[in-house]
Amino acid sequence: MDLTIAKPDLELKARARNFAETVLFPQELELELKGCLPAATLAKLRQAVIDNGFNAINHAREHGGQGLSIFQQTLVNEELGKSTGALWSVVWHPAIPLKNGTPEQIRDYLVPNCQGKRRGVFAITEPGAGSDPRQVQTRADRRNGRYYLSGEKWFVTAGNVADYLIVHAHVDGDASKPTLFLVDKVLPGVRIKRMPKFMHTYVFEHPEFVFENVELDESRVLGKVGGGFELTKDWFVEARLQISANCLGASIRAAEIANAYAAERVQFGRPIRDFQAIEFMLADMAVEIMAAKSMIYRVAWEIDRGLDRKLVHARASATKLFASEMAGRVIDRALQILGGRGYMRENPVERLYRDIRVDRIWEGTSEIQRAIIGGQIKKRGLGPYVDWG
Repeated sequence: MDLTIAKPDLELKARARNFAETVLFPQELELELKGCLPAATLAKLRQAVIDNGFNAINHAREHGGQGLSIFQQTLVNEELGKSTGALWSVVWHPAIPLKNGTPEQIRDYLVPNCQGKRRGVFAITEPGAGSDPRQVQTRADRRNGRYYLSGEKWFVTAGNVADYLIVHAHVDGDASKPTLFLVDKVLPGVRIKRMPKFMHTYVFEHPEFVFENVELDESRVLGKVGGGFELTKDWFVEARLQISANCLGASIRAAEIANAYAAERVQFGRPIRDFQAIEFMLADMAVEIMAAKSMIYRVAWEIDRGLDRKLVHARASATKLFASEMAGRVIDRALQILGGRGYMRENPVERLYRDIRVDRIWEGTSEIQRAIIGGQIKKRGLGPYVDWG
């Protein structure tokens, strides 16, 4: 078994690290202190993404993407995840279900999204539905060959900068017909209800959208009527893998900062890393990061080698659960080592501490991940999690 990472992949990872450190990190303090970045800065960042070849790393080159493997995407997302304020999200990943679109949908939505000329967002969560998509109340009533979309969606990340949404709705209000619709934001009946503020600072907003009898024709159905849940699951898998890699990167940055500080901070005549209380915290952080990296890299590698779709879903839940909770523990310890300095907003660890908390909530809470894992164990035994292959 050869676990060596190929030289081109190591070079890709180094390039992503350089991009994060030289393009994203310099924007962190302004974003944190002002709460947003100027439009001109965002435009420069968008161009930098293209210039550095990180646009649409999750889509094929024929569609304007970079055609990276899942493992390669993981390497990139790990490095981008080290940035605070979710600046990693300026590097866009068009939702993977778009590849299932018609030729016209690929031409009009996916390709320009990959090129940075458009931006789409996924809209599924509602006031009364999130973990259980069957409870979605947004409906698309079919009349005379057209659909009329009505409902409300919450937490639509980056919805303020998007120009279209992928909306999960039930056709005719029938939960057995979950369907995805491509909805241009400029259509009559689409409006932003409000943009709530959250615990973290985020480069984009998370608006609440209202859809009031939005008229759509058949060409706006993504996939097939009733096939929306399976496509949404594909998106969840993609999002959970990305979150896992982002959490890994955030943890590594926090640990590196804490480790450097422990070596230079002198108390009682010696560096604080010489005290066992600090040394043991650093040791636990290192081991947790090592375990998470091993898990995430393994699952990404397996997916690239054709892992069964059901196992992909099962193991993506495991990586998201472990990585997000690991990040919370590691970054908490890093902040403790830094003491008062770690509690200052100008310190990246303080920002990461707030940033990372949502990773146990969005794209499926930790409790939902445990439910998925438990369900897999009931159906298939422990094999999906304890066997290799």
